[in-house]
Amino acid sequence: MQTILGASGQIGTELARELTRAYAADVRLVSRSPRTVDGAGEPVSADLLDADQTRAAVAGSEIVYFTAGLPPRTELWETQFSRMLRNALDASKAANAKFAYFDNTYMYPQDGRLQTEGTSFAPLGRKGRVRAEMAEMVLEEMQRGDIAVLIGRAPEFYGPGRTQGFTNALVFNRLKAGRRPFVPVRDDTLRTLIWTPDASRAIAALANAPDAYGQTWHLPVDEHRLTYRQFVTMASAEFGRDERYSIVPTWALTAAGVVSPAAREIRELLPRYAQDNLFDATKFTTRFPDFPVTRYHAGVTMIRGET
Repeated sequence: MQTILGASGQIGTELARELTRAYAADVRLVSRSPRTVDGAGEPVSADLLDADQTRAAVAGSEIVYFTAGLPPRTELWETQFSRMLRNALDASKAANAKFAYFDNTYMYPQDGRLQTEGTSFAPLGRKGRVRAEMAEMVLEEMQRGDIAVLIGRAPEFYGPGRTQGFTNALVFNRLKAGRRPFVPVRDDTLRTLIWTPDASRAIAALANAPDAYGQTWHLPVDEHRLTYRQFVTMASAEFGRDERYSIVPTWALTAAGVVSPAAREIRELLPRYAQDNLFDATKFTTRFPDFPVTRYHAGVTMIRGET
């Protein structure tokens, strides 16, 4: 049995699909309101803030995936996220299950240096500090060695379905609505984006490879990095729109935070858009040389096909 904690989000949904398709795994889908994926999987309702419910949901598992998310509200992250993760780790130890932690890059320095698995944490903002605390918690369990643990880390998402992220919200959703895309901060810095189905397939590959445990892995991306100018121009052409877009400067996004809770919650991430974002996944592609990475144009084409 392989169990996904946080199975209702885009990553969890794609992960369930991959585990069923590629690994013929029996999959348990855990969330507050679980549902099967393509008619497969065992839905189990549990609140990860409740240690007993989490332990019951994980019982009998061979591998546990933590892909849970929370709304982008800082107070929720600070009061709930680490507790959810602690419950998940304790439940996995009780079940003697392997643990695969799906992580992001909020704890990394928001500058133009090349990001590798060895990049030191330097979180900027409260959400970044929460994610650093969570990553450190998993690293401590990894070092303790009571169970096998790995970390799969992904940069900013773009993708199909209900994928959450700046690029989907500001580019694709606006193109689908026939509106001009927005670009945050600058259009001339290089971006690294990960196709969400690739991220899910990659964490499945790692968790089902015994030699991947005890390590942190950057999940695979299209290594041909684009600027937002290039990316939006490509997306606009695919959608049959003109190439005009609007750059939303930092001051405007900061000012929007005065009246918009949603805008206020993402202000701490804005520095990453002022310089190149260089996320390196060489370690993964060396270990899994045959892993098919979705190129940006192919991803954009698939998103266009949803309209």
